[in-house]
Amino acid sequence: MTTTQHTPTPAEDGAALLDEIEAFHRRFNAFPTEAAYVAVVLWNAHTHLLDAFESTPRLAFLSPEPGSGKTRGLEICGTLVPHPMVAVNASPAALFRAVSGMEAGRPTILFDEIDTVFGPKAKDNEELRGLLNAGHRRTGVSYRCVGDGGQQTVQAFPSYAAVAVAGLGWLPDTILTRSVVIRMRRRAPNEHVEAFRSRLHEPEGHALRDRLAAWADTVRDSVEGAFPEMPEGVSDRPADVWEPLLAVADAAGGEWPRRARDACVELVAAAAAGDKASLGIRLLTDLRDVVFNGADRMPTAQIIAGLIAMDEAPWADMGGKPLDSRQLAKRLGEYVTADNQPIKARNIRTGTGVVKGYYAADLHDAWRRYCPAPAEAATPATDAD
Repeated sequence: MTTTQHTPTPAEDGAALLDEIEAFHRRFNAFPTEAAYVAVVLWNAHTHLLDAFESTPRLAFLSPEPGSGKTRGLEICGTLVPHPMVAVNASPAALFRAVSGMEAGRPTILFDEIDTVFGPKAKDNEELRGLLNAGHRRTGVSYRCVGDGGQQTVQAFPSYAAVAVAGLGWLPDTILTRSVVIRMRRRAPNEHVEAFRSRLHEPEGHALRDRLAAWADTVRDSVEGAFPEMPEGVSDRPADVWEPLLAVADAAGGEWPRRARDACVELVAAAAAGDKASLGIRLLTDLRDVVFNGADRMPTAQIIAGLIAMDEAPWADMGGKPLDSRQLAKRLGEYVTADNQPIKARNIRTGTGVVKGYYAADLHDAWRRYCPAPAEAATPATDAD
């Protein structure tokens, strides 16, 4: 009797596979930076290793205007991730059931038109926000009452799931800080991409998806519990966001560990520089860098005038009216001094009398804790000896 010898299939080269996935994205997407391609590819890969990580970052394709390729980015991701669930205006109840009903496999939620859910004209949608926030952690659960009438009981539903969203504008800060943000823009006349045709190109994406899933199984043990080295200056929530992506890059090898850390530094810095979600931090930073600018105290009227005069700042139009002393007091009162007292206006003596204003000493602790480091001042010229 003749025996057929089985030749084992060679292990997939992780770096080469991620290169192929990046090339697939580049055919149909004009992302704004090299870092964006790296982040999206790593996010695609991490969805196949979700239970190896303590958390999953949200992927957010955001732009100020329609026609910027957000939906296409989401669509290509949908061909590469496990169990994609396309959600447009999905109800919280539907998502709860989809995420907690694991029989068909945990879905990867692809939420288009997220601005209709959290935009300025939308309602608060606290249930959905809670689901997206809780589902960031592997231990995350959402509690719901089940049963009829007086027989209702509280039940915990698993909510851990990978989520990518696309929309106009920005997200609530609790979601934004859990996200890798890709700021999309319209293609320039010299930027060309291939037209995506589902019938033709979905099978290509699915073939890459299947190879990615098979590769993920080969590195699962090494990725689980890994603590990848973070770039200098990346800590706290940004580190939580990027840890799974860097772990995937390290498992893939090649140029991906370096590219992943370069992308991490670039996108974390961009998110900090352009974070419009926290007006409080923007206010503190503008007070430190523009308004006070080294002064030890300043009258309220002068502070408001300085803020309103800033170009490309929100203070001249706060809901149809410029910032006033009451709004300033309310926003600064949410922060505290080094003595743990709310920041408040105090009396300032001037040549013409006493006015209300703020002291830099009261703001220093909040500046140190919340604001990004100030830009390095140029070294003053010195006379030659």
